[in-house]
Amino acid sequence: MSRERATALLVDFDGVLRRWDPAVAAGVERRYGLAEGVLIEIAMQWGRLQPVLTGQVSHADWMTSVVDALADAAGGAEKARAAVEEWQRYRGEVDADVLAFVREARAGGIRVGLATNATDRLDDDLAALGLTDEFDAVVNSYRLGVNKPAKEYFQAACVAVATPPDRVLFTDDEDWSVRGARAAGLSAHRWTGAGDLRYLRAALAY
Repeated sequence: MSRERATALLVDFDGVLRRWDPAVAAGVERRYGLAEGVLIEIAMQWGRLQPVLTGQVSHADWMTSVVDALADAAGGAEKARAAVEEWQRYRGEVDADVLAFVREARAGGIRVGLATNATDRLDDDLAALGLTDEFDAVVNSYRLGVNKPAKEYFQAACVAVATPPDRVLFTDDEDWSVRGARAAGLSAHRWTGAGDLRYLRAALAY
């Protein structure tokens, strides 16, 4: 039995709507004499990352912990702080194809939510990227206190777009998020690039 087409869409932010140019972090690392990849490696350590994604600490606190962990490698806290501050000025880049799809879906009557594991800086990032008014709902793990792929996250996201899970389509570039969404009763598609837009359009009821 085939599933009814979705009337709401949840879109991941990082890796789907927002892209990161790795050359930016690499350039900062070169300028400050740091090992390639060390900024991401330290920042994304789960024990450091998970608290900021669930509202236990602020984005600023998270970056302070990165500075502290980086200090020895950078040759001191002042140099580490300067490197992290320069790195953090980069807000990423919007994927124009995905944004056009979001706008198209909303124009067709689909409720669209941004579903992201993020920090308290998300609103500022959306404003900086011109995305503040592009969604019917923004579902931020920091505000919820629970992150993808938890079932509770997806339940809250469905409430945010006022749509039952079996009529919600979710797309994310991480397998574990896709599996979590499916376990919560949503349709879910792992994002691999703009070639996926044809499938997503076909799965929506507009």
